[in-house]
Amino acid sequence: MAVDWIGFSYAAAIAFGGFMGYKRKGSVMSLMAGLVFGGLSAYGAYNISNDSKDIKVSLLASGVLSVVMGMRYKKSGKLMPAGIMSGLSLLMVFRLLLLTLA
Repeated sequence: MAVDWIGFSYAAAIAFGGFMGYKRKGSVMSLMAGLVFGGLSAYGAYNISNDSKDIKVSLLASGVLSVVMGMRYKKSGKLMPAGIMSGLSLLMVFRLLLLTLA
């Protein structure tokens, strides 16, 4: 049973990003989204730690976040935070798809 450190780090980055959005801009929506998606990603990383083929929750969370933040990046053109989070989420989607092939 190998621990999915990459998945847990990704979940922590999402939660931390939501917290920073709340702290800097006072955005409660950013805090809630960060906690919800960070929690889902952490749960998905826990599932992957127990069974490396159980990627459903992680794939759903990172896929939705990739699309939503990608649209925000396209609309605003700002690299921080939308561009970075959409890129990280897209990398996570690719990683999860590669896990199913291995």
